[in-house]
Amino acid sequence: MSTSENNLSNSNTAVNTSYELTNKNGAILKVIPFGATVTSLKIPLKNGKIVDVVLGFDTVEGYEKSFQLDGSPYMGATVGRYAGRINEGKFELNGKKYQLAINNGPNSLHGGIENFSKKTWNVDAVTTGENPSITLSYVSATNEENYPGELSVSLTYTLSEENELILEYKATTTEDTIINLTHHSYFNLDGHQSDVSGQDLVVHAQKVVETREDCIPTGNILEVADTVFDYRTAKKCPKSIDNTFVVENNNEVKATLFSPLTNLKMDVYTDQPGVHIYVGGNCGPDLKGKENTTYHALSGICFETQNFPDAPNHANFPNAILKKNDIYTQKTTYKFEAL
Repeated sequence: MSTSENNLSNSNTAVNTSYELTNKNGAILKVIPFGATVTSLKIPLKNGKIVDVVLGFDTVEGYEKSFQLDGSPYMGATVGRYAGRINEGKFELNGKKYQLAINNGPNSLHGGIENFSKKTWNVDAVTTGENPSITLSYVSATNEENYPGELSVSLTYTLSEENELILEYKATTTEDTIINLTHHSYFNLDGHQSDVSGQDLVVHAQKVVETREDCIPTGNILEVADTVFDYRTAKKCPKSIDNTFVVENNNEVKATLFSPLTNLKMDVYTDQPGVHIYVGGNCGPDLKGKENTTYHALSGICFETQNFPDAPNHANFPNAILKKNDIYTQKTTYKFEAL
């Protein structure tokens, strides 16, 4: 394989310091250090066309401005220290009570005010050739957003020769802390300028996390049967959803998105206990997306593979504690197939 077919470039053009990975099929992934963010993911179709399946902005400034919006979209970003909401930003660990930064009504969302999505990550390594990859890292200081422990995080994006976007996370801490990392790309298999309402969604989950109106979990786990959350068979993408589905820890597909328009399918694999699904992307009339696109409430759909929101406050939820001498790992794969 020649370097022209499979390369990584570093440029200061449309996005300041944008890293580009290309596989042998012509799929192209672009990543920036700000928020360890995926800015573009172009997948080839059977008809020879290529479609950019994630929402984003043309400049780092666009991403920065998006955090000034009401309901920041977290476009393509890496989310931490704790993805999802924590009730009133409070939790208890080893007998000590912690009060996190509040940034979502009375609650803490996606790691607080100056969260991982706003940080400029280090680029530690890039690989070219078969299955090109980029590894980024960030060290979160002790008490950043009032979380205990210095947390060292690394994330490797790999663009496989099977048109998979593979995310592998690793983290260690200097003292016991809580952690829940996720990826926040808005996917649209018709292209980032379209909407997802005509696309088919399947979620292989028997249960869903029950929440209050403010999206804080009640602690109950509900069966999806005979509810609006039953996506075990294909249904059109909902106009509004912001819920965590409970998935099994196995190697099987957890969720599928399919576009009848482009005949493109995306399967989601993860080792996490939950897939949080969110439809959105609205940036209002003033902040334009890539290619001068106006993003709206149906522009994209997120598959946030993660632990449950507010897990530190519910004994029946999966463990969210990372011990001092342990290593946090997570692997998620978004696999694309042109039919």
